[in-house]
Amino acid sequence: MRLCDVEVELLSQREALTRDRVDVATIFAEHHVGLVRLALIMVGDQATAEDVVQDAFARTHAGRSRLRDPDKALVYVRSAVLNGCRSVLRRRATVFRRAVPYEPPVWSAESAALVGEERRQVLIALSALPPRQREALTLRYYFDLTDQEIADTMGISGGTARSTIARGLAALGRALGETL
Repeated sequence: MRLCDVEVELLSQREALTRDRVDVATIFAEHHVGLVRLALIMVGDQATAEDVVQDAFARTHAGRSRLRDPDKALVYVRSAVLNGCRSVLRRRATVFRRAVPYEPPVWSAESAALVGEERRQVLIALSALPPRQREALTLRYYFDLTDQEIADTMGISGGTARSTIARGLAALGRALGETL
């Protein structure tokens, strides 16, 4: 056996190990609900949010052999969900050239009664923020991600993530009439 053949065999074995290490089913089981909630905040309706997350997982599963770092599969899926939400919002913007006020989804009379006025105002103010600020604040305060995890998910630098969060909080405070 030549040295070149050994190298090719080792590379193929390493790729097989990488494919085996990326367990998309486990990531799905542990993070599906949270990712649907993230998408729901971004796009505003349950069906579209579920479609975006399902598509992100399907693409991750299909391309799992190409993931360079299997430990970052969840970051990749989060990024795919955010990108899917952005695509949905872009398509909606071209279809609807008028501003549609955001109303939080109401699934039943009981849940409508439980949703307080303050929470509704925060969601309305959050939906009025630019998408990048809304994404950063959602990742920070809903998923409790660190600045670096937010930066990795959004594909920006850590400093940009911090400044985006700060600007988003300031704008949210102004919209709610609070001083921070």
